Order: sequence, then structure tokens, then C-alpha cells
Amino acid sequence: MSESFDVLLVGIGGQGIILASNILGEACIAEGRSVKGAETHGMAQRGGSVEGHIRIDGKFGPLVPPGSARLIIAFDMLEALRYAHFLAPGGTIVSNNRFVVPTSVYMQGAPVPDEAAIRERLSSRPLCVVDAEGIAGEAGNPLSQNVAMIGAASRFLPLKPASLLGAVEKLVPKKTVETNRRAFEMGRAAGERCGGGKAGA
Repeated sequence: MSESFDVLLVGIGGQGIILASNILGEACIAEGRSVKGAETHGMAQRGGSVEGHIRIDGKFGPLVPPGSARLIIAFDMLEALRYAHFLAPGGTIVSNNRFVVPTSVYMQGAPVPDEAAIRERLSSRPLCVVDAEGIAGEAGNPLSQNVAMIGAASRFLPLKPASLLGAVEKLVPKKTVETNRRAFEMGRAAGERCGGGKAGA
């Protein structure tokens, strides 16, 4: 590729974003591709925002600039909305359909958005929404939501599904490999149902 394929993973602390970022990096290494990555944590242990920056085939620094992400993988719908300005023209957002309302919203008595309102605000952008929690539960482990999200995003990535799945199998705890394999495949099937073309194609 002549330019980097920038991916931004966003969510809140505890959702497994760092592992998901590592899975993308490991898949790049398996394919012999250049990859740069960085994470920012923002009070993650207290439910703050977490970002994972992955630049595939890039020649510059590891941080994804606003307006250049070809793909945003959002583990929380509110975070998808918060970081939508990072999306490049023609890019895609793959988002979990759940979200955690920040404590500050309750404390200030601010109105709580719902999924329909968030979808409406994101409607001008290509959006694929999946039920990662439901997929992970059906796969056998609620903690595999991050792998389900990688599966859903896999059809939009310039990486082979086999490379991504191989990275999952290498990086997750050995006793959870089968569960995470199911979560990846089920997530991928959910992503396929979103329709549209492959990002970066």
C-alpha cells in the first residue's frame, strides 16, 4: 500500500482494547507488514477513555491523526461518537451496540442518549453495529467481547482473517483459545451482515 491504513480502537478501561491492538499488531508481523502502534489510557482504571492507535504500512509516527482513520473499532457507542472526527473520508466505524454512561452525566443530571440517538448522530458515516456482548456470551465467555469486535472488523481490515485468528490464538490464554476462536468467527459473521465493501478496497 502506498500510504498507511490507520486504525483507531476506542473504548473504556477494562474492555480489552490493548489486547485487541496487540492482535492487530501480531497479525501484521505474521504477514511481514510494517506496523506502528501506541495506546493512551486516560484514567482507564476509573472507566476513562482508552485509545489504541495502529498504523499499518505507515512511514511516520504511531499516533493516528484526526481525519485519517480508515477504520474505527469502538467497543462503546459513546466512544464511537466521541472519536468520530478521527474518521477519514470513506472510512468505516465498527461499533459495539452497548455503552457505559459516564458518571459525570449522572452527577450533572444530563440527558442520557440511547442507541437510536447515537446512530442518528453517526448516520452520515459508514457504520457497522454489532452485539459484541451477546456474541461473547454465546461463544462461552463474556470476556471475549474484544475478540468478537476484531472478528466483526476483520472484513474491513487489509489483513487476512487467518492472520488475525492466528494472532488471537497466540495471544489469548491457552485455556480460552477455543472460546475466543468462536467469538472471532461469530463476530466476523456479524460484520459480514453489515453489508458494504471492504474498507480500503
